Amino acid sequence: MSTYVAPLKDMKFVLNELAGLAQVARLPGYADVTPDTVEAILEEAGKFASGVLDPLNHSGDREGAHWTQAGVKTPKGFREAYRQYIEGGWPALPFQPEWGGQGLPKLVATAVEETLTSSNMSFSLCPLLTQGAIHALELCGSEALKKTFMGKMIAGAWTGTMNLTEPQAGSDLALVRSRAVRASTEHGDHYLISGQKIFITYGDHDLTDNIVHLVLARTPDAPEGVKGISLFVVPKFLVKPDGSLGERNRATCASIEHKLGIHASPTAVMVFDNAVGYLVGEENKGLSYMFVMMNAARFSVGLEGVAIAERAFQRALGYARERVQGKELTGGRTVPIIQHPDVRRMLMLMKSQTEAARALAYVVAGAMDAAARHPDKDSRARNQAFVDLMIPVVKGWSTESGIEVASLGVQIHGGMGFVEETGAAQHLRDARITTIYEGTTGIQANDLVGRKIAREGGATVKGWLGMLQQFDGELANSGNADLQGLRAALAAGAKGVAQCVEYLLATAGKDPNAAFSGAVPFLKLMGITAGGWQMARAALVAQRKLAAGDGESKFYVAKIATACFYADHVLSQAPGLAATVTGGAAAVMALEEEQFLAA
Repeated sequence: MSTYVAPLKDMKFVLNELAGLAQVARLPGYADVTPDTVEAILEEAGKFASGVLDPLNHSGDREGAHWTQAGVKTPKGFREAYRQYIEGGWPALPFQPEWGGQGLPKLVATAVEETLTSSNMSFSLCPLLTQGAIHALELCGSEALKKTFMGKMIAGAWTGTMNLTEPQAGSDLALVRSRAVRASTEHGDHYLISGQKIFITYGDHDLTDNIVHLVLARTPDAPEGVKGISLFVVPKFLVKPDGSLGERNRATCASIEHKLGIHASPTAVMVFDNAVGYLVGEENKGLSYMFVMMNAARFSVGLEGVAIAERAFQRALGYARERVQGKELTGGRTVPIIQHPDVRRMLMLMKSQTEAARALAYVVAGAMDAAARHPDKDSRARNQAFVDLMIPVVKGWSTESGIEVASLGVQIHGGMGFVEETGAAQHLRDARITTIYEGTTGIQANDLVGRKIAREGGATVKGWLGMLQQFDGELANSGNADLQGLRAALAAGAKGVAQCVEYLLATAGKDPNAAFSGAVPFLKLMGITAGGWQMARAALVAQRKLAAGDGESKFYVAKIATACFYADHVLSQAPGLAATVTGGAAAVMALEEEQFLAA
């Protein structure tokens, strides 16, 4: 079975040449982010991922997490791995030094996060949710809550969760029924939280002494719908004034789910029975606070798509180079299957889509840093608008691509891919949740079309299309014949996006069914076009590096070839997707419900 190796060469290329690490390092507070420092961090993350987390991925999947009366037990080796994760300082990377963080950019933390997720997605889910909870407390919590919880969470001593979903309320949070009643006792002013939450990732486990639940609930006099939801901190163990742990709170794990994948990650049913909780911010504003966590989680889930794709590609590549079967088409000897054209086509689909998705995610991460720290207010606003536009694309397109890549990995293995011992099937099973986590692909697409385009009249997406038009001029002046085909494919993708934007702006208000029928194809169109933009940028940089004799020639030649393949096999889908968006609504809505059952 193959061992995961962090793709450091491509990561560093994307960080430095596409995502603007040098520009991020010039932002206030990031003076210590030197290339040598970042390279050392990535190398150490790669060693930890390969040496500690990757060996537990298959065994953890086979053993799974287990529910007991005393609490949930994680698989063998996970507690020791988590201890090493804390000792390495990995939880603290992106957080402020005033709370014990290391103050590194989101861009650098993103590369580290990809590495940890590739090696063991089940393990990485615990830090992912904790980071989201920290962000929510940092932005919306009182000073008392921050002082009580953030230091321990940033250090990794305590973990965090998101508690949104209820049996009757999946993505429709207006249906949340959990109740919060004001109280005042020896625990101070607080609320008593009652209700049931489902699908709570790492809702209970044995990795840390305490778990900090962020819970959505309603106060008795709250208005109906999403305007009546409040957010509460509900710790597993209450915290004494001196910071030590007190009595057990009335928040318990009733069971954990039996799932298709991510078996080592416990997905809990949580029961709150008059559990002590503390209000975050103001009453009835919980949904807006929770979206702080949700947006962070959506980006991270998109990165999961990248990470699983990378791991599946590495496993498939290793198998294709070793598996000897079939003769060369020109006659002669039996060869490894990597020599067969269709296997090479599938490997290139895996490689090109993974690299495109990685580049887009890192570019968005760099924009997050600029949105948070750029000294110019207008620059911060522009970067935040770009981030808001691209978050549903990163989440939706990258995860759909991750499933496709993982499925191709099974196909390359042939019958052995359907056998669990090879490991290829686990990647497909694990990847399948990513298009559902934090809002399905359809929800991401509706957010893209409704909030990010129609609500603002397409201003941000048109600004992005203007950037593509400017970049087209750079490609035109490249003088490289290979890049002209890439230029034409990217221009066709941009044209398709522009046509769809005009259609959606004209249609969303008067015929929403028609507009939103094409939302998912439009998200895919945005994704493959944005990915093509990054691949074209990469190819242009590679061409310049080759012309300058700047070493690593094999890497740069491969980068150009991969970009050209992406243009021919992926970006070429753009005109068809545009036609689906602008002309396919009638067929979507044509049938009555009973006609779906017609023979």
